[in-house]
Amino acid sequence: MNLKLIIFIFSTAFAALIHHFLPDAFDYSKLTPKERRHNFTLAFQIADEKAGIAPLLDVDDMVMYKKPDWKCVFCYVQSIYRRFKDEI
Repeated sequence: MNLKLIIFIFSTAFAALIHHFLPDAFDYSKLTPKERRHNFTLAFQIADEKAGIAPLLDVDDMVMYKKPDWKCVFCYVQSIYRRFKDEI
């Protein structure tokens, strides 16, 4: 798989998770691969403001590193799961 595609998928994965549970919060189809910082910022901001999920990840770290700390990412995904588990 192309590295650019992997980075885009990763940068929009959080937005996809949040959009799944809060589809009216933002237009997922408008996200673009070139705007990774925007994608992360939007996802973390909506999760915080609309769902009360603390922004455990730093946007700068997510953009700067090709491979962010998997433990931090896993912890954030768990936070999303805990918040929405009863809605699954």
